[in-house]
Amino acid sequence: MNILIIDDEEQMRRLLTITLEASSYAVFEAGTGKDGITQAAMQRPDAIVLDMSLPDMPGVEVLRSVRSWSSVPVIVLSVRGSEADKVMLLDAGADDYVTKPFSPQELLARLRVALRHAATKGVESPLVCLGTLEIDLAAHMVKKHGAVVKLTATEYKILSFLVRHEGRVLTYSQILREVWGNQYADSTHYVHVHVAALRRKIEDNPAEPALILTESGVGYRLQGR
Repeated sequence: MNILIIDDEEQMRRLLTITLEASSYAVFEAGTGKDGITQAAMQRPDAIVLDMSLPDMPGVEVLRSVRSWSSVPVIVLSVRGSEADKVMLLDAGADDYVTKPFSPQELLARLRVALRHAATKGVESPLVCLGTLEIDLAAHMVKKHGAVVKLTATEYKILSFLVRHEGRVLTYSQILREVWGNQYADSTHYVHVHVAALRRKIEDNPAEPALILTESGVGYRLQGR
């Protein structure tokens, strides 16, 4: 797997390179946004680790540029950890984010999830198994312990959207646009209510969900396999 690091700090690039190479990744580096976009186009990496603070352009512009022609997984590094910043980055196309300072092991874990998700895009199966839960996307059927789970149309739409983006954080606004349409983009309470109902039907312990995880103030993530 080839990973492109776009970060203007030489020490950070060195740390990331050591961390990634120790886990058997090949690494390319770029110190500016412009060089990063060029490297992404020329090297076609399997994933990108992108810093938000670059000397020549905001990292989000690099992200949007790459997203205009590529679906390569992008993990964002940022010193800004506010909910608004996270939502903005995810809506712009980031697969995940890590707030500085961060644990190298956390970064590696999030990178593995993003790469797994990308690897399954081309060989998607309509049948998804998550422990005792089975989701048949072709038949629009959900089973738990072999028994059919009766979901409302809205609950099924939310679950199938999460399943299709398994392991990735989906913001409230992304879910609202997908399920209800653009005119409901600010109606966050709709998502909370229906996810709570969905958890009661598919989670072993809805009070401590293991499948649909909350990213506080940002959105939800379906726990990757």
